[in-house]
Amino acid sequence: MKFVHLKIAFGVQRCALGVTRYALGVQRWALSLAIALTISGPANAQSAINENGPLQHLLGSKELESAHVGIYIYDDSSKKIIADYQSDKYFVPASNTKLFSLYAGMKYLGDSLEGLAYLSNDTSILIWPTGDPSLLHPDFQSQPVIDFLKKTNKKIYFIDGGWKETPLGPGWSWDDYNDDYSVERSQFPLYGNFIRWTQQKSTTRSNPAFEASATVFSSPEIAWKVRFSPDSLPRTFLVRRAIDSNVFNIRLGNENEIQQQDVPFITNNLGAAIDLLPDTIGKPVYISNHWVNMNFYKNSPNSIQNLPKTGRPVWTEFAPPKPVYSRPVDSVFIPMMYRSDNFFAEQTLLMVSNQMLGYMKDDSIINRLLNAALSDLPQKPSWVDGSGLSRYNLFTPQDFVTLLIKFKNEFGMDRMKKILPTGGTGTLKNSYRADSGYVFAKTGSMTGVICISGYIYTTKKHLLEFSILVNNENGGGSAIRHEVENYVEYLRRNN
Repeated sequence: MKFVHLKIAFGVQRCALGVTRYALGVQRWALSLAIALTISGPANAQSAINENGPLQHLLGSKELESAHVGIYIYDDSSKKIIADYQSDKYFVPASNTKLFSLYAGMKYLGDSLEGLAYLSNDTSILIWPTGDPSLLHPDFQSQPVIDFLKKTNKKIYFIDGGWKETPLGPGWSWDDYNDDYSVERSQFPLYGNFIRWTQQKSTTRSNPAFEASATVFSSPEIAWKVRFSPDSLPRTFLVRRAIDSNVFNIRLGNENEIQQQDVPFITNNLGAAIDLLPDTIGKPVYISNHWVNMNFYKNSPNSIQNLPKTGRPVWTEFAPPKPVYSRPVDSVFIPMMYRSDNFFAEQTLLMVSNQMLGYMKDDSIINRLLNAALSDLPQKPSWVDGSGLSRYNLFTPQDFVTLLIKFKNEFGMDRMKKILPTGGTGTLKNSYRADSGYVFAKTGSMTGVICISGYIYTTKKHLLEFSILVNNENGGGSAIRHEVENYVEYLRRNN
């Protein structure tokens, strides 16, 4: 009897296993059918006209199994949608957010950056900060604004009051404060708001038995506290700033090659600028708290009146400020896109705020843009910063394609091809090499996020706008980028 019971039990287990396998097979078939219906359905129901195979291959790749994916491809030449998958859903775009800051800058900052605005009388010059990120930045040798300040013999006052923002953006990771991609925002940035630390080993030794000595120096030179850490492992050069003050702790390294590290400093509103600027221009500078909205005076026809010569100077009524320009806007926009410069993007949005509103505040200018120049976006985004460092940013693929069409229509493709990197350059330096000169795009990435949006010139001489946003991927970044690149290459060769 026990043998019979054992056979019956074994049979029941096999039957249960068969039912489980059948159910699993039904689930897989249903999932495949759902994907096929989603991709192959009508154009207004997430379709991919003539692209089912390549798009299904991309969406079915193992690395994307756990990810959320949104894709929108538009043929601007034939005015038709080529591929559409979850394009009205929201995604964290990472540095693709910079495309919106770029649009704001191109639309409202003119052809040159305003380095500062000023008024003066016989004895004093009053400075309105404008947020220009290029002032004394190591990327730029020419410094017209600094030359202007050096030449004046008048007492220099910076007018404080137009800064309504915080140094770090909403949703930024607090523990990134020491990294060069997370420098503070400010109304009058200098040196890119970071200190460049360099360690250099001596080429000569006083005694061959001794180790070569290391020299550490900073650019700019600073009077802030510097501490050297005792010997510790690993023996690699490292500079770490205190989280709440401009105190820099340095660990010397054993490297023979020159080592450099860019470390953000705390801006303290205008405080750091007041500390750093005098050594550069050769004279002291001061802060005045008497402030009025610069925008109020922009179009005033009245001539400047005499300013008070005693005490803290104040603005006169109806005194229009005069601009001092620093450099062409594209000289900042190009590195902003090519190396995905967070600082340039943040300051660009703040400069637009200052230009349009007379003060610097992200949510105010973003709200203004979304209700005016960007009111035609298909889905209203959650847009909180200029760079995309925040995960609070949420945009759709349709939003990016709409923006790319606006770029083309308002500024022309010749300019866009200069600003956006192509294959083998900038953030695309290791990809899209076969598409160099044919694909121009902005990438975006952070943990779990891989995005790319831009333009494709096809072999049939069509222009495509595209946006591919991937969220919640878990460890397959390189493979996902390769699959996306293959899909973009297919689009170029078959449209």
